[in-house]
Amino acid sequence: MAKVDIFSGFLGAGKTTLIKKLIKEAYSGEKTVLIENEFGEIGVDGKFLEDAGVEITEMNSGCICCSLVGDFGEALKKVVADFAPDRILIEPSGVGKLSDVIRAVRNVGSDSLELNSFTTVVDAGKCRIYMKNFGEFFNDQVEHAQTIILSHTGIVSEEKTAKAVEMLREHNKDAVIVTTDWDQLTGAQILEAMEKKNISLEDELRKLSEEEEEDECPICGHHHHHDHDDEHEHHHHDHDDEHEHHHYDHDDEHEHHHHDHDDEHEHHHHDHDHDHHHHHHHADDIFTSWGRETAVKYTADEMNEILKALENEEKYGIILRSKGVVASENGEWIHFDYVPGEPDVRTGSADITGKICVIGSKINEDALAELFRLK
Repeated sequence: MAKVDIFSGFLGAGKTTLIKKLIKEAYSGEKTVLIENEFGEIGVDGKFLEDAGVEITEMNSGCICCSLVGDFGEALKKVVADFAPDRILIEPSGVGKLSDVIRAVRNVGSDSLELNSFTTVVDAGKCRIYMKNFGEFFNDQVEHAQTIILSHTGIVSEEKTAKAVEMLREHNKDAVIVTTDWDQLTGAQILEAMEKKNISLEDELRKLSEEEEEDECPICGHHHHHDHDDEHEHHHHDHDDEHEHHHYDHDDEHEHHHHDHDDEHEHHHHDHDHDHHHHHHHADDIFTSWGRETAVKYTADEMNEILKALENEEKYGIILRSKGVVASENGEWIHFDYVPGEPDVRTGSADITGKICVIGSKINEDALAELFRLK
């Protein structure tokens, strides 16, 4: 019997970092398999996790429910048959809905699988802006979690962390919420929190059943809602996007000055999301992934400047995540990772070719190609 732990979390929240910590400090001695569902044309986490001795099945697609339900079930069965693991870790796409992933695992219907935990990782500094602008996806991850683990609490103000907890509690009153900086916790402590189960598996599955709608999706057989709410939701996203640049520009640098002003917008959109949070868009409807393989060489300084430039929403769109591995001009390889306001450029191992992936909403692919010197 393999225990299944699902790690949900929006783009850049730190799911992979958490999983690495647990593999090292909590799952040692167990035969562990990681299944990733990357939203993107190019998966760049594979080698990084293989180095930790973890078997990987990468599935580069968007919605785990509608696009992957068949393949996903087969992948789980194959993992059990080939590896007989003690534990299966599932890291869904950052823009995937946790409810879809739980359903997909449940629908496999294997006696060899035990749904063990549903954990959502939330960036304490970006909770409000993601809840406001991408609530349909973000809130689903929060509402279906048994445990919510906040990341970046060591660099976020106590006030902002407390506000994040307050907002999360509005969407999930029972989940265990971890606010302590991960460096102060052992993997065993985190796993204990994940398995505490203030919300029982039976309650969660009952909630999922109650949420299923009347219209059946012809691809996966799940029930999806396709009436006036879809039109309403598209209007809502367009309306939010008009304000998004303001929030991304000022949220971190001028947090206190704009706090009250932002909350006026937040309250309006939060209520709006709360009333209509049973929408069923796919990630592909809202988010776009742009990826390229390249032999172009960069310097670390140049890559830092490129990542900082991604803050320009007017030129490039709303960029939520970028990551990649590229050759450098001095013979080393550059590994980079970006979420808004947090470029990370470092050296690492070589790959067979350079890989760049950018994920966002309403992105300008031509402008990105020019920025990365690919045209």
